[in-house]
Amino acid sequence: MSTYKIAVIPGDGIGQEVLQEGIKVLNKIAELDNSLQFEYTYFPWGCEYYTKHGVMMDEDGIEKLQTFDAIFLGAVGYPGVPDHISLWDLLLKIRKGFDQYINIRPIKLIKGATCPLKDVKREEVDMLFIRENSEGEYAGAGDWLFKGQENEVVLQTGVFSRKGTERVIRYAFETAKREGKSLTSISKGNALNYSMVFWDQIFAEVSKEYPDVKTASYLVDAAAMLMITDPKRFEVVVTSNLFGDILTDLGAALAGGIGLAAGANINPERKYPSMFEPIHGSAPDIAGKGLANPLAAIWSASQLLDFLGYEHYGKLVLKAIEEVLVEGKVLTHDMKGKATTSEVGDRAAEIIQSLASIKA
Repeated sequence: MSTYKIAVIPGDGIGQEVLQEGIKVLNKIAELDNSLQFEYTYFPWGCEYYTKHGVMMDEDGIEKLQTFDAIFLGAVGYPGVPDHISLWDLLLKIRKGFDQYINIRPIKLIKGATCPLKDVKREEVDMLFIRENSEGEYAGAGDWLFKGQENEVVLQTGVFSRKGTERVIRYAFETAKREGKSLTSISKGNALNYSMVFWDQIFAEVSKEYPDVKTASYLVDAAAMLMITDPKRFEVVVTSNLFGDILTDLGAALAGGIGLAAGANINPERKYPSMFEPIHGSAPDIAGKGLANPLAAIWSASQLLDFLGYEHYGKLVLKAIEEVLVEGKVLTHDMKGKATTSEVGDRAAEIIQSLASIKA
């Protein structure tokens, strides 16, 4: 039997509710396959923890997480705690501490999901965003000079190393090659005359090693427009930390809303644990009411299964999400339904059981 140790950080707000449904689905998979087992350890870190202890996570938190196979994160964010504290003192601390330099966000219009674009076909919205996740605009480099004075100046420096830029671009090329898809690079070389010119240069260099991969390059503003007017042209996409953050939220809107948006923070070498999370935030206004949509957390569980080498179970979970949406009977309020968070998770688990029985 293979036992995987999962560090669970429910976090704040609805994170605690939706993550439990993702775990419910993982447990259903383990129930169906007696050679697979998950062992969970919960950590109470997040903004609410910060209000009590003055830190987002324990000082030795990275050391505690080091021994796990994967991290399952709910959401962070709480009224009264500035967003830059929750981002830098937990999310980015984990991403950087474990060199999770690849961020993977699928933008896929699955069956039953609603796209706001008129007359778009489901297969026309099927993108895989690979976002640089360790440096770039989120490197935290800069300065704050003459604070509070008339001549106050703030400097925010993007950091683009050859190593960091090349490895994410190469990962994207390998992904596109493996899946037989095109690769699009998104930058802003006309205005950012150092960082993005460098990005474009590295993309051109690496592309020579992959002559069979069809490529395209767009400025980020043009790409945002084309994602709306012609989404089918994007298959595998590679971009910087900031642009990837923004464009994948746009992509979430195209693919059914933020309630279906999942993300994976990957250390490809597996030297450190990778982290999986829904990206919808903590939504404190609906926390504790059973209104939160758990499908993004369940999709994140699918990504976790893929990463551990159980792609067939990952696809099974994604198929279950589609069935929940197609049925339309057990959906949360944001999808014009009346079901609770746990009822949606229960239904997804039931469908997984049914699909597995049919396949068997």
